[in-house]
Amino acid sequence: MKRIFEVDPWKVATHKFSPVDKRLQESITAIGNDYMGMRGNFEEGYSGDQLQGTYLAGVWFPDKTRVGWWKNGYPKYFGKTINAPSFIGIGITVNNEKIDLAKIKFTDFYFELDMHQGLLSRSFIYEGANTKVKFEFQRFLHIRLKEAALITVKATVLAGQAEIEFNSTLDGTVTNEDSNYNEHFWLSCNENAAKRSIQVITKPNPYDVPQFTVLLKAGLRNNNHVVKGTVKTATAKLSEKLAVTLNAGESYTLEKDVIVITSRDVAPEKQSDRADELMQQLQSKSFAENLADHTAVWQKRWTKSDVVITGNDKAQQGIRFNILQLFMTYYGEDKRLNIGPKGFTGEKYGGATYWDTEAFIFPMYLCITKPNVTRALLQYRHDQLDGAYYNARQQGLAGALFPMVTFNGIECHNEWEITFEEIHRNEDIPFAIKQYTSYTGDESYVKNEGMDVLVGTARFWADRVHYSKWRHKYVIHGVTGPDEYDNNVNNNWFTNIMAQWVLQYTLKRLPLADKAAQERLNVTKEEKAKWQDIIENIYLPEDKERGIFLQQDDFLDKDIRPATEIPLDQRPINQHWSWDKILRSPFIKQADVLQGIYYLDDRFTKEQKERNFAFYEPLTVHESSLSACIHSILAAELGRKKQSVEFYERTARLDLDNYNNDTNDGLHITSMSGSWLAIVQGFAGMRYDHNQLRFNPFVPDNWTGYSFKINYRGRLIQVEVTQQETCITLISGQELTILVKEQKVTLKEGEQNCLKA
Repeated sequence: MKRIFEVDPWKVATHKFSPVDKRLQESITAIGNDYMGMRGNFEEGYSGDQLQGTYLAGVWFPDKTRVGWWKNGYPKYFGKTINAPSFIGIGITVNNEKIDLAKIKFTDFYFELDMHQGLLSRSFIYEGANTKVKFEFQRFLHIRLKEAALITVKATVLAGQAEIEFNSTLDGTVTNEDSNYNEHFWLSCNENAAKRSIQVITKPNPYDVPQFTVLLKAGLRNNNHVVKGTVKTATAKLSEKLAVTLNAGESYTLEKDVIVITSRDVAPEKQSDRADELMQQLQSKSFAENLADHTAVWQKRWTKSDVVITGNDKAQQGIRFNILQLFMTYYGEDKRLNIGPKGFTGEKYGGATYWDTEAFIFPMYLCITKPNVTRALLQYRHDQLDGAYYNARQQGLAGALFPMVTFNGIECHNEWEITFEEIHRNEDIPFAIKQYTSYTGDESYVKNEGMDVLVGTARFWADRVHYSKWRHKYVIHGVTGPDEYDNNVNNNWFTNIMAQWVLQYTLKRLPLADKAAQERLNVTKEEKAKWQDIIENIYLPEDKERGIFLQQDDFLDKDIRPATEIPLDQRPINQHWSWDKILRSPFIKQADVLQGIYYLDDRFTKEQKERNFAFYEPLTVHESSLSACIHSILAAELGRKKQSVEFYERTARLDLDNYNNDTNDGLHITSMSGSWLAIVQGFAGMRYDHNQLRFNPFVPDNWTGYSFKINYRGRLIQVEVTQQETCITLISGQELTILVKEQKVTLKEGEQNCLKA
């Protein structure tokens, strides 16, 4: 665990620069606006170790699959978000010395991410032979004008005289660190010195994947007046140099305005004209005015989504950082997009869509965004249903198999034990439909498009199971459950019980579906009978003597021992042990059985939950970012308050404190909802099943209180919990009766209802 930023409720800041932690610093100071994003790289450049990274939503490349031994069914390509042309560059020289923090002498370093508005600021004092110059940078990606990025650098001479040259660059020659064959993904289309723009296109591919064309246009301003320097172009590059001479006490501020347009939205031949229009719109306002517009949008978001924690600044900083990064990655404004595990913060995982969205992001967004945001996430999967059918056919199976990794619905990941065995995502995606319907009360989706998804996945599971004549049960072999430290297992309990649930829910909802949906899906009596037979006879492994559900067949053959026996210098085990050793160990990467108990909460008694938690939690090493929040929620429900809080701290500060020693390559975006879930579903005990909203709150001992807001069926509700009482206010909406610690409370608009702790 390593913390390199100071603790502050609304800032992520540091006064120290550590070259060894440069990549970690870049990840934590990444910014985005759900159209594009970038790591916290330095505008002036840096010659030391770094991961230069800029990423554009929905822009990707199908990189040829590279494996040692080809298996039938492998995807032909591995889809990845490619490192986009870099536009932040403002090279600086002072008296002919290049400013490079890896080489120059400097003092008073400061770096800050302001979480109110996603504003990145940095400063330092350069100490040259005969001069001192303070440089101050600010950067943000406009949340209202999505295609716009704004950067300022202010130079103030503190001593001596300084001849300063700025070199604003657009660079389309960037590469990916994770490229299989070290190839360049971008080809030049056009460099236009007069318009200060470059246009690039992804290289041709042999697959049915479109090439993406991107145009970048830059402009320079000083005191809101356009300034022009000397422009030069090269293949996929543009630079504009501007020089000033300053004496002691004098300052100069250079603003760089950037417009980025992709062929997802604008045809290549129209991009230049559109960029001109947007640049005019951007430069019609000053940097400060644009920042004010940007900040106003953020304030509206924070008003509805902020979780206020009193008495613990570390906890407060953690959850605000996570909410900020989530909203900078996705806010549902483009239905073609989803949420990648690294968002705009790194190349790992290819930047594509995983099951994480439905399992972890979806329940949070249900409560703090408008219903159309989560409806868009559901629609995203429905729009890719053809690809899901294709994926199933590739494996010789009926129905629809949603991909583990995708941009367009087609599976594009080549790690067999993950892609073709971790098929429980075909349960998590249908479960999100149930969550949406239950929470919002809106049945329009499940009755129509949602039924396409339910029936498609149900048909897959009905074909994927097989009947064991020895057990006289339906079984599922050759899978990987949520615990990826056990691969290619038989009868993973989570996978089996959730397959049963998919079939049950589909049969339950089918008679209620729109007539048109029923007709186009044409589920026969024979199919329904088969599904019911599977429901009644699927094998769910358990150890009745211990009173636990078995994670999978033969799990108890392992050398069962707690994770506390692992020497600290061997943690995390995925960075120290061979894969063989991990697979043979009893140690669990993340919640597996407990994930199923969390999903199907009302199916299990408190005693069942307690026995399974007591057995599996000590075996869990939590080396998945998705693990801690599930354990926190269940621990809270079971009265294990200290453990619940410990797990919250882990999920809230996973990246800020680099718990798993893997934040260097990007943030864990899709697990960041875990801190919100741990508070709202854990500490506050919120549940919303059976048309009943209920809470069972407590406050961590080292907090004085917390509060949050949720949208629930057209209502805005505020929940405030202190050590002394719980107060719930219906800010707007119709009267509602809820349960607080099993006590009925009727909420009326504008009224606050308080109950003693």
